[in-house]
Amino acid sequence: MTIEINNESTIEVDEQRVLRLAQFAFAELHIHPKTELAIQFVDEPAMEVLHIQWMDEPGPTDVLSFPMDELRPGSEGEITPAGLLGDIVVCPQVAIKQASAAGHEPINEILLLTTHGILHLLGFDHAEPDDEKEMFGLQKSILDSFYNSETGE
Repeated sequence: MTIEINNESTIEVDEQRVLRLAQFAFAELHIHPKTELAIQFVDEPAMEVLHIQWMDEPGPTDVLSFPMDELRPGSEGEITPAGLLGDIVVCPQVAIKQASAAGHEPINEILLLTTHGILHLLGFDHAEPDDEKEMFGLQKSILDSFYNSETGE
């Protein structure tokens, strides 16, 4: 599995923990081990440019996903084909603000946004209530399992 992490922001990010989460999510979602993913951290001005360019919306956002090979999650007996999953761009400054509002640590928000981005790359969306319930439920399950794996529970 090739997961490339590039921090172009001025905020220090625990890249090893983000990498472990991405690897964990790949395993949970039965993604082929040779699948490629790029995760980039950028500051608010760069994120705002991307947000306007790709979503036609002003201001920086928390995470953007750019799927490539339109891969979908695998299953217990059938992993996805290898491919280029795509790129996730996360804005740590926005994540810090959201973490403060939610009452948790910034790294937990960054891990949530990374998971959210991976799910978007795999075709999940939250535009409709049923889709939102499915995506957010899966997101919570992956994060809970990841946190439990870190504490040995």
